[in-house]
Amino acid sequence: MGMFRISLVLLAQAVVLSGCYIVPVRGPDGTVMYDHYPLPPVGAPMPMAVPAPGPAPAGQMPAVLTARLYPSNDLAAQTGIVTGTVTNMMTGKGRFQVNYMGEVLTGEATRVSNEDKRGVANAYSPRGTYMSCDYQMTTPYQGTGDCRFSNGATYTLHLGGN
Repeated sequence: MGMFRISLVLLAQAVVLSGCYIVPVRGPDGTVMYDHYPLPPVGAPMPMAVPAPGPAPAGQMPAVLTARLYPSNDLAAQTGIVTGTVTNMMTGKGRFQVNYMGEVLTGEATRVSNEDKRGVANAYSPRGTYMSCDYQMTTPYQGTGDCRFSNGATYTLHLGGN
């Protein structure tokens, strides 16, 4: 009877966690179209292929960058490397998303100084976990920085460079 109960609990979790979400996308004529994207497994990075409102400068397309966060204190070492994505809109703004301990944190990245390409990024999850990062881009496709989570975990951030 114990194995049946465990199997039933695992099956229920799989059904609950296998949902999808709706993401608005702007068509070529500016109208909003809706499509669904299946959720990746827990622990996998969430792709951010949907551009934020506002066009990129002429000739520049948004770039999706991999975000890798490497532990820099003992608390962060308990989770290991954390991954996510940043969509650089090429306008000084970006969309930031990371999967941290089973929670998806989403937010934005904003350039605060165009001269040295320095910026800040913040993300939040519906469960209340949040993070903030300071970063510096060396190119529109690569950069580094530091991130702090609401539980005190700190990470060194590497953007792009795939």
